[in-house]
Amino acid sequence: MFELIVLHYNYWVVIFLMMAGLYVVVSRGNLVKKIVGLNIFQVSVFLLYISMGKVTGGTAPILTGEPEIFSNPLPHVLILTAIVVGVATTALGLALVVRIREAYGTIEEDEIQAANQAVEAEEEAGSR
Repeated sequence: MFELIVLHYNYWVVIFLMMAGLYVVVSRGNLVKKIVGLNIFQVSVFLLYISMGKVTGGTAPILTGEPEIFSNPLPHVLILTAIVVGVATTALGLALVVRIREAYGTIEEDEIQAANQAVEAEEEAGSR
């Protein structure tokens, strides 16, 4: 049993990173911290795909004429694409946080919701 845990330590790292990222997203009200939590979660998914794509004793899929065990390169290629998309998504999220900061003067979720409720209450009182 211990050998099974030690041999698959990378999956334990995936689980830890995934839970840590999810915890940060759910528990924090700061929008920048939420983006960091999403990035941690995303890295855990990258690690999971790369771990699944590796075959022990496998080589690059280059045909030499001899029977060999090959590692699948598709997960690695997909992760390269996902990293680019992740960087772009992070940049977009941070740009939105900057605009929210300009509009509300804060990046705390609770304060933004309170400001929205105050505006709605003023509009409702003004329409009466």
